[in-house]
Amino acid sequence: MNHRDERTREYRDPSRLLWQAGGVQNGEALLRGGSGQATIWASPGAFLPPGASVLLDYGVELHGGIQLIAGRSAKTFSEERVLRVRVRFGESVSEAMGFPDNDHAVHDATVGLAAMGATEFGNTGFRFVRLDNLESDRILELREVRAVFLHRPMEALGAFECDDPLVNEIWRTGAYTTELCLQDYLWDGIKRDRLVWMGDMHPEIMVAASVFGKPGGVERSLDLVRDETPLPRYMNGFPAYSLWWIISQGDWYRFHGDLEYLGRQRAYLAGLLDHFLAKIETIGTHDVDGLGRIIDWAYVGKEDAIKGGFHALLVLSLEAGAMLCAALEDETRARACLAAARSLRTSGTLRSAAKSVLALQALAGILDPVEANRAGLAVEPLRGLSTYPGFYVLQARALAGDHGGAMDLIRAYWGGMLSLGATSFWEHFDLAWMEGAGRIDEMPRDGLIDLHRQYGEGCFKGWRHSLCHGWASGPTAWLSEQILGVRVVSPGARRVILCPHLPGLSRVRGRFPTPLGTLHVECEKRPDGSLKTRFEAPEGMAVEIRADLAARK
Repeated sequence: MNHRDERTREYRDPSRLLWQAGGVQNGEALLRGGSGQATIWASPGAFLPPGASVLLDYGVELHGGIQLIAGRSAKTFSEERVLRVRVRFGESVSEAMGFPDNDHAVHDATVGLAAMGATEFGNTGFRFVRLDNLESDRILELREVRAVFLHRPMEALGAFECDDPLVNEIWRTGAYTTELCLQDYLWDGIKRDRLVWMGDMHPEIMVAASVFGKPGGVERSLDLVRDETPLPRYMNGFPAYSLWWIISQGDWYRFHGDLEYLGRQRAYLAGLLDHFLAKIETIGTHDVDGLGRIIDWAYVGKEDAIKGGFHALLVLSLEAGAMLCAALEDETRARACLAAARSLRTSGTLRSAAKSVLALQALAGILDPVEANRAGLAVEPLRGLSTYPGFYVLQARALAGDHGGAMDLIRAYWGGMLSLGATSFWEHFDLAWMEGAGRIDEMPRDGLIDLHRQYGEGCFKGWRHSLCHGWASGPTAWLSEQILGVRVVSPGARRVILCPHLPGLSRVRGRFPTPLGTLHVECEKRPDGSLKTRFEAPEGMAVEIRADLAARK
């Protein structure tokens, strides 16, 4: 079967020659750009003697590889023409200068260049590239080293702008992180974890719907995981990830109202719901099969957190399943899901100090959100966070009415990554890493911690750690929903509630894509503290302005 790549190839010139060694001559020539075509009479390029090296910065995280345009070789035409170059890709300067992990993609390799030719290499996530001339007796002339930016062409239909530049940058960075990860499929990361992880996708799905509407790749990813997981197997090997598939289908249907697509999920959805309903009835607990469960990768092995979070996910997935079954006119199964959700919600659950678990339990109605926020989420709010379930912590704090606390968290936590040079959000982050650390876009220096080399968590330690992970982009969706205030409450956005919140802000405006068209919203704070909200809605959309509304639909 033949397939056409829907993605776009775009060439980017480096923005900085960040470092050079070994007697490089005319290194700045690599910044001047060019045609991408080797020519005989071109202006001289950069000359790298044997053993010489350069480090290039492309200014922003990219997905793809590089194109190297080589000049003349010092050898005669009758001798070997291939020039050996070591190429190292890095999401940080430290990674490009070190020993990148060749997992899921090649990040460190020897490449042969043809003299007077163009050679392309690489398919990974990077911002920095180090090149080393491995020849012992030949000077390498490089005319150009262009990034080949491979991405899905998507228009940002959604927008967000308030009077805090940092918050605006966080919204844009989250949108860009998801854009990078939305390749042929919706990946976890573009350097490592170039995989479709069902549980990890949910924040990305929320961002995709809030910014890009209905981009290609989302449904393909949902279907891929479904098709490779025949029942009674669990998606990606985890029961929780099958629950996240139900929740994701619920949100996707709420945003888009595509009954035809939902209809194609009917048989699998029914079988999956029946599987969990039977387990609940038989076992009467959240221990479904006793298999390995993942709620937050930062809490691997912590049984109270896993069980408490899984219990909450069961409730949320059964509620989503009931809504989907009702849309499919499967009323019997919808009633069974609602009854099971009510039973689980009142049957008690294991308490946990993990913020991600408290957040899920508050969102599921198991815990009172105000109490969960007061006794847990707002206590040392910057401790115990991770980038993936941080989205649900934000949602739970909004449900408790603590939008100001959530905004403080966004500025400090996601803003902390930006202050260290991030242009996309990371697989994991701890604010303690900031103390004494150097920036990721600067050369490691004595006296400063090399955070990409030294830090990480679980299986993502050191340079293996991904600095572009879609699961970390949740604040973008949260800001559109909670600060701009757009709440889609009926399938296909036929009914939308506007309930902006402006903690520490005086104004916000933006756009939200829907199947009916783009919704435009503006809100400003009056001198008396009240809010004035204006909107332009597409035809067929009923819009209600509310003064306050819980985060859950």
